Amino acid sequence: MPAMSLDVGALLLQTVPFARTVGITFDSVGDGQAVCRLPDRADLHNHVGGPHAGALFTLAESASGAAMLSALGDQLERAVPLATKAAIEYRKLAMGEVRAEARLLVTRDEVVARLDAGERPVFDVAVDIKDADGTLVSTLTVTWTLHPNRP
Repeated sequence: MPAMSLDVGALLLQTVPFARTVGITFDSVGDGQAVCRLPDRADLHNHVGGPHAGALFTLAESASGAAMLSALGDQLERAVPLATKAAIEYRKLAMGEVRAEARLLVTRDEVVARLDAGERPVFDVAVDIKDADGTLVSTLTVTWTLHPNRP
Protein backbone atom coordinates (compact mmCIF):
# COMPACT_ATOMS: atom_id res chain seq x y z
CA MET A 1 0.00 0.00 0.00
CA PRO A 2 1.36 3.44 -0.84
CA ALA A 3 2.32 5.63 2.08
CA MET A 4 -0.19 8.33 2.83
CA SER A 5 1.28 11.78 2.87
CA LEU A 6 -1.99 13.25 4.02
CA ASP A 7 -3.05 13.76 7.63
CA VAL A 8 -6.36 11.92 7.41
CA GLY A 9 -7.61 12.98 10.85
CA ALA A 10 -6.95 16.65 10.09
CA LEU A 11 -8.55 16.33 6.65
CA LEU A 12 -11.66 14.75 8.11
CA LEU A 13 -12.00 17.43 10.79
CA GLN A 14 -11.52 20.13 8.15
CA THR A 15 -14.10 18.73 5.73
CA VAL A 16 -16.65 17.53 8.32
CA PRO A 17 -17.31 20.49 10.64
CA PHE A 18 -19.79 18.53 12.77
CA ALA A 19 -16.99 16.20 13.91
CA ARG A 20 -15.14 19.29 15.16
CA THR A 21 -18.31 20.59 16.84
CA VAL A 22 -18.63 17.50 19.02
CA GLY A 23 -14.89 17.55 19.82
CA ILE A 24 -13.68 14.36 18.16
CA THR A 25 -9.91 13.86 18.30
CA PHE A 26 -7.88 11.29 16.39
CA ASP A 27 -5.33 9.15 18.22
CA SER A 28 -4.11 7.13 15.23
CA VAL A 29 -4.98 6.65 11.59
CA GLY A 30 -3.31 4.34 9.08
CA ASP A 31 -3.37 1.09 7.13
CA GLY A 32 -7.17 0.92 6.96
CA GLN A 33 -7.62 1.56 10.68
CA ALA A 34 -8.45 4.56 12.84
CA VAL A 35 -8.86 5.31 16.53
CA CYS A 36 -10.59 8.46 17.76
CA ARG A 37 -12.17 9.77 20.94
CA LEU A 38 -15.24 11.72 22.00
CA PRO A 39 -14.84 13.85 25.12
CA ASP A 40 -17.10 13.59 28.15
CA ARG A 41 -18.98 16.90 27.84
CA ALA A 42 -22.31 17.78 29.43
CA ASP A 43 -23.60 19.27 26.16
CA LEU A 44 -23.13 15.84 24.50
CA HIS A 45 -25.00 13.88 27.20
CA ASN A 46 -28.37 12.22 26.90
CA HIS A 47 -31.12 12.00 29.51
CA VAL A 48 -29.22 9.33 31.51
CA GLY A 49 -25.88 11.16 31.64
CA GLY A 50 -23.91 9.31 28.97
CA PRO A 51 -22.98 10.36 25.44
CA HIS A 52 -26.04 10.93 23.26
CA ALA A 53 -26.71 8.25 20.64
CA GLY A 54 -26.16 10.82 17.90
CA ALA A 55 -22.77 11.75 19.34
CA LEU A 56 -21.77 8.06 19.48
CA PHE A 57 -22.87 7.62 15.88
CA THR A 58 -20.89 10.69 14.80
CA LEU A 59 -17.80 9.36 16.56
CA ALA A 60 -18.09 5.94 14.92
CA GLU A 61 -18.91 7.28 11.46
CA SER A 62 -15.92 9.65 11.68
CA ALA A 63 -13.64 6.76 12.64
CA SER A 64 -14.95 4.70 9.73
CA GLY A 65 -14.29 7.53 7.29
CA ALA A 66 -10.76 7.99 8.58
CA ALA A 67 -10.04 4.25 8.32
CA MET A 68 -11.37 4.21 4.76
CA LEU A 69 -9.37 7.30 3.76
CA SER A 70 -6.18 5.95 5.32
CA ALA A 71 -6.29 3.06 2.85
CA LEU A 72 -7.91 4.74 -0.14
CA GLY A 73 -7.20 8.47 0.16
CA ASP A 74 -4.92 8.32 -2.86
CA GLN A 75 -7.99 7.44 -4.97
CA LEU A 76 -9.75 10.78 -4.27
CA GLU A 77 -8.65 12.21 -7.61
CA ARG A 78 -10.73 9.63 -9.44
CA ALA A 79 -13.57 8.79 -7.04
CA VAL A 80 -15.69 10.37 -4.31
CA PRO A 81 -16.19 8.38 -1.08
CA LEU A 82 -19.80 8.18 0.11
CA ALA A 83 -21.31 6.40 3.10
CA THR A 84 -24.38 4.57 1.78
CA LYS A 85 -25.73 2.91 4.93
CA ALA A 86 -24.89 2.28 8.55
CA ALA A 87 -26.12 0.00 11.31
CA ILE A 88 -25.37 0.69 14.95
CA GLU A 89 -25.99 -1.43 18.00
CA TYR A 90 -26.06 0.22 21.42
CA ARG A 91 -25.01 -2.65 23.71
CA LYS A 92 -24.36 -0.96 27.03
CA LEU A 93 -24.76 2.49 28.56
CA ALA A 94 -21.59 4.45 27.84
CA MET A 95 -20.31 6.83 30.47
CA GLY A 96 -17.41 9.26 30.29
CA GLU A 97 -15.02 9.60 27.38
CA VAL A 98 -15.49 6.98 24.67
CA ARG A 99 -13.12 5.67 22.02
CA ALA A 100 -13.92 4.33 18.54
CA GLU A 101 -11.72 1.75 16.83
CA ALA A 102 -12.45 1.32 13.10
CA ARG A 103 -11.11 -1.18 10.59
CA LEU A 104 -11.65 -1.70 6.89
CA LEU A 105 -13.17 -5.15 6.23
CA VAL A 106 -11.69 -5.51 2.71
CA THR A 107 -8.23 -5.04 1.32
CA ARG A 108 -7.20 -1.90 -0.44
CA ASP A 109 -6.29 -4.02 -3.47
CA GLU A 110 -9.85 -5.38 -3.74
CA VAL A 111 -11.33 -1.89 -3.79
CA VAL A 112 -8.78 -0.48 -6.25
CA ALA A 113 -9.22 -3.49 -8.58
CA ARG A 114 -12.95 -2.78 -8.78
CA LEU A 115 -12.28 0.87 -9.55
CA ASP A 116 -9.74 -0.16 -12.19
CA ALA A 117 -12.40 -2.43 -13.74
CA GLY A 118 -14.74 0.55 -14.06
CA GLU A 119 -16.95 -0.61 -11.21
CA ARG A 120 -18.25 1.25 -8.18
CA PRO A 121 -16.80 -0.63 -5.21
CA VAL A 122 -18.98 -1.13 -2.14
CA PHE A 123 -17.34 -2.20 1.12
CA ASP A 124 -17.78 -2.15 4.89
CA VAL A 125 -15.89 -0.61 7.78
CA ALA A 126 -16.51 -2.03 11.27
CA VAL A 127 -16.26 0.14 14.37
CA ASP A 128 -16.15 -0.79 18.05
CA ILE A 129 -16.90 1.91 20.63
CA LYS A 130 -15.46 1.35 24.08
CA ASP A 131 -15.67 3.27 27.32
CA ALA A 132 -12.66 4.35 29.40
CA ASP A 133 -12.49 0.89 31.02
CA GLY A 134 -12.31 -0.81 27.62
CA THR A 135 -15.86 -2.18 27.81
CA LEU A 136 -17.54 -2.54 24.42
CA VAL A 137 -20.57 -0.23 24.50
CA SER A 138 -21.56 0.01 20.81
CA THR A 139 -20.74 -1.44 17.42
CA LEU A 140 -21.29 0.13 14.02
CA THR A 141 -20.86 -1.06 10.46
CA VAL A 142 -20.71 1.60 7.77
CA THR A 143 -21.06 0.66 4.11
CA TRP A 144 -18.98 2.91 1.86
CA THR A 145 -18.72 3.28 -1.89
CA LEU A 146 -16.25 5.06 -4.10
CA HIS A 147 -18.24 6.82 -6.80
CA PRO A 148 -16.02 7.19 -9.87
CA ASN A 149 -15.66 10.73 -11.16
CA ARG A 150 -17.13 11.35 -14.59
CA PRO A 151 -14.52 11.83 -17.32
